[in-house]
Amino acid sequence: MGVLQRRLYNVEALGKPDSIKRIGYQSWTDENLLIKSEHEGVPYYTTRWDALCPYIDVSEEMLKKVPKPFIVYALPPDGPFGVPINDHYGMADTLSKEFWEDERRARKFKKYDKDFRNFSYEARAIPGAELTLENMLAMGGEHFADCDIEEEEILGFLDYVSRLDVLIITVRSPEGELALTDVSILLPKYDQLYGSFCQWNPAFKNKSPGLYACLLAARWAAQNGYRYYNLGPVGGYDYKSLFVTAHEPIYSLVLTDLDHPLALDSTSPLHTDFNFENWNRIHREVKQPLPRMKRVG
Repeated sequence: MGVLQRRLYNVEALGKPDSIKRIGYQSWTDENLLIKSEHEGVPYYTTRWDALCPYIDVSEEMLKKVPKPFIVYALPPDGPFGVPINDHYGMADTLSKEFWEDERRARKFKKYDKDFRNFSYEARAIPGAELTLENMLAMGGEHFADCDIEEEEILGFLDYVSRLDVLIITVRSPEGELALTDVSILLPKYDQLYGSFCQWNPAFKNKSPGLYACLLAARWAAQNGYRYYNLGPVGGYDYKSLFVTAHEPIYSLVLTDLDHPLALDSTSPLHTDFNFENWNRIHREVKQPLPRMKRVG
């Protein structure tokens, strides 16, 4: 997989090389913490977990040493860091009777079931520690390439799930052809299943395999007692509205010099994702003990 716009960035300023640091579900060294991204040729930095993982923990020590501009897009909703940005997580309340009985939703779900009635599917929850880079590339290599997700970010996912379980859903045609592979993270702390990525076969595009994957994941969550299926950020993904019953704020942070070229570009992520008054704002005004959601509709 070639390096496109993001690449691993070695920051000598972070301290002793190869010293493993840990926080939450994450571990890192000076060699693998940061991913270098670009906007119109101007560099900025994110972490190796941002592309595929939710609720990324940070520490004061980490934030003091990273280069700027530095962005973390999804901090824990019950933590002390970050401010709400101009996007939300789309949550499906899978244990709600209203979710399944909504007229439009029920009609669509019936159609997807009909379209895939002769297909077989398997859903299995396994320890994330069992996954390898080779597994990940087999399940989502085309998706990662299409989304410019680099190998270092896939390794970040493997690090994140090494102490969690993951759900792998596969669907095959009557002839045995793979129609889709969907991978989610089980987050019992938040009573949710988080949809990380889905790769589907374009040969079955007319059957909406991505939406069918969401339906299967939501059903699995309900059958296994997980209240929420988190479809990830909703901004720019109108198709997710079929499933979303509530929005959860996404807490993020950005550290930047005010005269940095990225800060002076009104089309950069610093402007499109953040309000100016929240630049360099690390802590929330009030620590929230539980995620706060706003119902949709």
